[in-house]
Amino acid sequence: MKKLFLLIICFLSFRLSAQELQARITVLSPKVNSTVDKKVFNTLQNQLINLINNRKWTKDGFNSNERIECQFLLNIEEIAGSDIYRASLTVQAARPVYNSDYNAATVNFRDADILFKYIEYQPVEFNENRVAGSDPLASNLTAVIAFYINIILGMDYDSFFPKSGDFYFQRAMNIVNNSPEAKDISGWRAFDGLRNRYWLAENFTNTKYNLFHDIIYAYYRQGLDQFYKDENLARKNILDAMVRLQAFNQANPNTMIVQFFMQSKAPELIGMFKKAAPADRKKFLDIVTSIDIANIDKYNQELK
Repeated sequence: MKKLFLLIICFLSFRLSAQELQARITVLSPKVNSTVDKKVFNTLQNQLINLINNRKWTKDGFNSNERIECQFLLNIEEIAGSDIYRASLTVQAARPVYNSDYNAATVNFRDADILFKYIEYQPVEFNENRVAGSDPLASNLTAVIAFYINIILGMDYDSFFPKSGDFYFQRAMNIVNNSPEAKDISGWRAFDGLRNRYWLAENFTNTKYNLFHDIIYAYYRQGLDQFYKDENLARKNILDAMVRLQAFNQANPNTMIVQFFMQSKAPELIGMFKKAAPADRKKFLDIVTSIDIANIDKYNQELK
């Protein structure tokens, strides 16, 4: 208990003053025809950089080397009206693995349908107390980005201390509950689909799924962060986390968070279990091919 207390104190003392995110934001518009002045998208990109990287998203302080590396790729798919755009957003985030130069992905997700209004040089702001704002279409993009920032923060915090991301997952759910409502805005409601912002926040805040947060912690802190010290023990802890994830998936089929967690994990897991003992490798294959169906061929090809 004393060691755990000291670890928590050390962790908090490192997060002192800097802003939390070190984000790269890119706005692309290859599908927009040449009659549109694409300078507007450069302006939007610069304003989003300012919003994400210069705003304090938590009450904690972070040293510059503690900032969370993340990327936002906003791809303008079409012009849906005057100053109205339809886009997809790819969000990626990672956290460093202790005592190594490897960054492990925590978020890798593509939100396929974002409708928003943007007039060049208009303020790009997010108000947590007034998520929808006076113009829902103008507020939708920043609401979506703030939502995923809280998911990134929740995943990062959960990966260091059990359930310490709860506050940020709840903030993401609050954004859902107060989200912009307008014709053709989607992704915020249960009936908009099975894999959207509503279900992601619902899964992360549903107390029925509390075990999932323990799995996140076990995978990163008790698994990946221990490889420098004892590779076999670290791999065992990862395998134990995967056993629990499989059991969670069987008890709660079709939850969005399992798919969300497994997104982009295949190369990382293959790299870890290539050196596993044959029995552990077989056990891992039995587990992972039941929860990461999209990558079954990769696992079988690399690990059989």
